Amino acid sequence: MIQPSDDALLVLFANGDGQAARELTARLGPRTYAVALRVLGNRAEAEDVAQEAMMRLWRVAPKWEQGGAKVSTWLYRVTLNLCLDIKRRQRSVDLDAVPEPEDGGPSVADRLQDSSRMDALQGALMQLPERQRQAVVLRHIEELSNPEIAGIMDISVEAVESLTARGKRALTAALSGRRAELGYDND
Repeated sequence: MIQPSDDALLVLFANGDGQAARELTARLGPRTYAVALRVLGNRAEAEDVAQEAMMRLWRVAPKWEQGGAKVSTWLYRVTLNLCLDIKRRQRSVDLDAVPEPEDGGPSVADRLQDSSRMDALQGALMQLPERQRQAVVLRHIEELSNPEIAGIMDISVEAVESLTARGKRALTAALSGRRAELGYDND
């Protein structure tokens, strides 16, 4: 069975189809939350951002023009803008207060190792300049293409490539001295 596109689901929702809304929420909600969590580093704020982004999507549904921006691209852009609004309000972030996303490893030891690695990555991500962090999260964690990211961030593809390259170099430098501590020498 062919799955309807995000555009089609949004149009169906605008015409009163509640099932389309549930399907689109199941499809895009977790991705929206994941982006917000990686950019903000705070579960509660990420939940609020994801919820607000989805609410904005429902409000624009009746006016949505198919063939324009992809629904997911529009939603990522709104999510990043909401994250930026929060960042502007809170000029400093206490990295010790950043909760770690749960990771379902098969054993306690593996979960602890994964948790340490995720903490290290999140800490290193939070040290990146805002735009680099956004580009790295969208490219290497959400696995979006450079043209999609350019559309979301409203910059050129070359700027995306530059931001992700600089972000990767900074992450590598920040984490390179911690290989043994994070258990990568054992892999």
